[in-house]
Amino acid sequence: MSEKNSICSEELKTLWEEVRELSLGTSNQVERLDAPPFPVEFLRNFVTPNKPCIIANALEHWPALSLWSSDDYLCQSLGSAKVSVHLTPNGRADSLVPHPEDPSSRCFASAHVECMSFPDAFRLITNPRENENVVAYAQQQNDCFRTEYPVLASDCDTHIDWASEALGCLPEAVNLWIGNDLSETSFHKDHYENLYAVVSGEKHFVLFPPTDVHRLYIRPYPAANYSYRQDTGEFKLELEDPVRHVPWCSVNPFPSQGREEKEHKEYPLYFNGPKPFACTVKAGEMLYLV
Repeated sequence: MSEKNSICSEELKTLWEEVRELSLGTSNQVERLDAPPFPVEFLRNFVTPNKPCIIANALEHWPALSLWSSDDYLCQSLGSAKVSVHLTPNGRADSLVPHPEDPSSRCFASAHVECMSFPDAFRLITNPRENENVVAYAQQQNDCFRTEYPVLASDCDTHIDWASEALGCLPEAVNLWIGNDLSETSFHKDHYENLYAVVSGEKHFVLFPPTDVHRLYIRPYPAANYSYRQDTGEFKLELEDPVRHVPWCSVNPFPSQGREEKEHKEYPLYFNGPKPFACTVKAGEMLYLV
């Protein structure tokens, strides 16, 4: 590397760190609040600067916090209600996988979505080792809580009052996601604010500020879809026709063994730059994301 390039690289790294410090603070920790904030505090300290935070003791009054820890309660309440379940061979839906026609390149793979009774879906999700070739994740979008799980509506608030007041609107969509330790979501950017409430278990997040988008190497990838046959337990990955490309993050933050060196060489801005913000949201806590 030339001296000029080395200086530019150091200047760029300094700029990253300064921007991150201005908006997110000096540590790589997401700020935690011991209780829900007042609306004006939430707006001033987190919404306006696009700053994530974890809010503890935000769900203490939700019946769901105690009721949903019971498998029987969920299965009996939902009975034969039909819900959408996303099926993949590895738990990674909406992510990059080897191209079905050229394994040396990659494509953007969407899960096989199947509608089934909630008890069947729940058994599939909570007993992944019994179905070694399939990982199930109830991760439907588009307001699925209000359309597929309406009988559970009384178990939680219809909206988060202090957040609705700060944002000046009610939520456009409310989703319920149920997964297991194999469920994984790849790097992505939502185009709206999120309040992610964990009712049972915990969820791990890896976060970057918007100013770090160049480090994710977003590139277009051909779209593909999994199809799954229950009788054989086999998946088939097929490209969409006509071809459609999806802009997606190229980086895998946790490369598999043997690929670390290759990933580090291909994506140096990610692996050599400032560390991401990592956090774990536990039952009863809520994460604010932009």
